Amino acid sequence: MSSNTFGKILSLTTWGESHGKEIGAVLDGVPPNIEIKESFIQKYLNQRRPGKSKYVTQRKERDIIKIVSGLFEGKSTGTPIGMVIKNSDSRGKDYEEIKNKFRPAHADYTYFKKYGIRDYKGGGRSSARETAMRVAAGAIARLILGPKVIISGAVIQLGKKKINKKRWDDTFISKNDFFCPDPKVIKDWENYLTKIRKSGSSCGALIEIKVRGMPIGLGEPVYGKLDAEIASALMGINAVKGVEIGAGFSVVSMSGEQNSDEMTIDKKGDLNFLSNNAGGVLGGISSGQDLICRLAVKPTSSILKYQKTITTENKNTKIRTTGRHDPCVGIRCVPVAEAMVALVLADHILRNNSVSVTKERKN
Repeated sequence: MSSNTFGKILSLTTWGESHGKEIGAVLDGVPPNIEIKESFIQKYLNQRRPGKSKYVTQRKERDIIKIVSGLFEGKSTGTPIGMVIKNSDSRGKDYEEIKNKFRPAHADYTYFKKYGIRDYKGGGRSSARETAMRVAAGAIARLILGPKVIISGAVIQLGKKKINKKRWDDTFISKNDFFCPDPKVIKDWENYLTKIRKSGSSCGALIEIKVRGMPIGLGEPVYGKLDAEIASALMGINAVKGVEIGAGFSVVSMSGEQNSDEMTIDKKGDLNFLSNNAGGVLGGISSGQDLICRLAVKPTSSILKYQKTITTENKNTKIRTTGRHDPCVGIRCVPVAEAMVALVLADHILRNNSVSVTKERKN
């Protein structure tokens, strides 16, 4: 299996399976002399960790990160940073009854057809368990970006339930189980998702990521467009089926004058954009405005209701996925999406730095 590595200068390679002994990652390209603490990484892993509430999977993983290489006296050396997380609560026996059946909407069928073998225990490599290492790497990417670049994500729609953006409260996002920015919808969301969970079904979610303090000039004008690479990174997350930047699909119904982000110079001589339909990216290059993107996460594919499927011997059958699964996988997707955006931005900053060094050498 190829394509386990992400990024160009800042390069992340992950390994491990859902029900293996451990999962791990190698993050290469991190500049030297950056102070990296496991406790800092752990803070972000705790946001994604399973078993946090009754609204997510009840698999109890502590997700304790261990850095095994790339540091000396607490600082990066410029060599590959190796990280490991032990799997402590895997239950492979939960999947014995379906080992010869393909789960609808999962990667089971396509993996089997491509490789002629599959890990039926939790999906193996295709499991969202792998995303824990993305979150760990994303935390280090934030250190490369520095404190002025602030990445925050929120669930703005849970199934059919939307927030009111006029009530958006950044401080509330970390104070509830849904990464929700609207305090007034929480009770409704709790009741809504509880009913879905008890019925044995699931629902999707819409997530919005905003990046403040964006540098100007990240991205390339043809291949390597910043928005294209962000879209690719977000689409690479398990269960994500759609991505939009800025106004996204709403631009279809806009006129040219409505969509264009007009510019003015104020009395201080500073540039001001009058809107941000572009989502902070013009021609593939960051404008310095807030980067805004949204991703649509499908309903969790593992549900308790019986569904039609086929066996590995191409026989018709029915399947019911038992075990421990998120009724809405989109909730725990928020820290993963933040991490992927952080990795893309950090990679582009390092690319820009390498261009600057080349220019200096030529001069």
